[in-house]
Amino acid sequence: MTLIKSISGIRGTIGGKTGDNLTPVDAVKFASAYGTWLKNYSNKDKLTVVIGRDARISGPMIHNLVVNTLIGLGIDVIDLGLSTTPTVEVAVPLEKADGGIILTASHNPKQWNALKLLNEKGEFLNGEEGAKILDIAEREAFDFADVDSLGEIIPNDAYMDIHIDEVLELPLVDAEAIKAAKFKVVVDGVNSSGGIIIPKLLDLLGVETVKLYCEPNGHFPHNPEPLKEHLGDICKLVVDEKADFGIVVDPDVDRLAFISEDGEMFGEEYTLVAVADYVLSKTPGNTVSNMSSSRALADVTKAHKGSYEASAVGEVNVVELMKKNNAVIGGEGNGGIIYPELHYGRDSLVGVALFLTHLANKKMKVSELRASYPQYFMSKNKIELTPAIDVDAILKAMTEKYQSEKITTIDGVKIDFAENWVHLRKSNTEPIIRIYTEAKTQQAADDLAIRIIDEIKAVAGI
Repeated sequence: MTLIKSISGIRGTIGGKTGDNLTPVDAVKFASAYGTWLKNYSNKDKLTVVIGRDARISGPMIHNLVVNTLIGLGIDVIDLGLSTTPTVEVAVPLEKADGGIILTASHNPKQWNALKLLNEKGEFLNGEEGAKILDIAEREAFDFADVDSLGEIIPNDAYMDIHIDEVLELPLVDAEAIKAAKFKVVVDGVNSSGGIIIPKLLDLLGVETVKLYCEPNGHFPHNPEPLKEHLGDICKLVVDEKADFGIVVDPDVDRLAFISEDGEMFGEEYTLVAVADYVLSKTPGNTVSNMSSSRALADVTKAHKGSYEASAVGEVNVVELMKKNNAVIGGEGNGGIIYPELHYGRDSLVGVALFLTHLANKKMKVSELRASYPQYFMSKNKIELTPAIDVDAILKAMTEKYQSEKITTIDGVKIDFAENWVHLRKSNTEPIIRIYTEAKTQQAADDLAIRIIDEIKAVAGI
């Protein structure tokens, strides 16, 4: 059982002992710290925070604890109820709120939940802001409101529809072209809020939808991370239904993966590549992704005469570099699309609508579209951490071993070889070391990963 505190929020498993897991006490403590931080750095007499949650089994419990903690601090809560991460991000500036909290552990299994924290722009907090909240939580420096100054709850269940409307109004979303294409699509909503919002969007775009695991009951039918090894059911159903492709989202709908018409993975790395190709064809400019993302985005950006830059892993880091470089599209290779025309946050709805438009314009099969892009293959692995494993020592040893290669250390260690690369980093959300490799064949990527993992284990003595 685990409790992970980071600048992006608090994440842990439900149950167990306070301080070791995400217990009710920990949820209240961290919500108190966030609310106190907002009050400390605001000149306003009355603050408002937008709250939404995914469909996790623990969602209603954590939701009630967090909402009522903010009420106790004298903060008004706009309660979206069942929602998505990008929906809350869209709602915060539209409501002119002072912040937002999404109650979701994203791709983690059902025993996990988390508080993901937003600023007044509906964007994730930066490192300095997150550190201040952690300090407030550690000191328990809370000052709750008196009985005449308590906050109030303002229910608003319209925001998934508002979010969809905002997406449909984007100039690069061509609803008429999508309707004319008469697509048939299978949707795997992993029994969370994506099972509601993605079919709604598709219906308005005139897409015939076959639903798979779209009941928002929190009982995830498979590991909710949208990776190939978890998606056998939808891969089969796409072929059985003779669908044009499949759509897979994670529980909070900020990661997006596609299944080609032949039942093969389009590749979550190529979600961003395909959407960026379309956006850059209409609005030339720069792109950004994180260091663990495919080289294919850089290749496509260069083909459109743009400039590509890589950030440290983490949405806040991608967004910061996107703003600095005036990127027209960006995101993460895990299927996260960030399209600033709507908002600076990973958004599967934006990704679906832009991908459908791209496909309608191209008039080709999804497998053909995938084959049109530079061919790279990734291997994504991890090593479970124990207290005995010294991650810093491991990373230092690997840096020294490969010092003759191109090394980047802004986030773990990335080693760029001529034909492939490996990125080693400690996860911000799980007690693991991530080992990502990419090469021009799957075998080469897998072989590199095996070699590096063996070297790490030798250094760590495991």
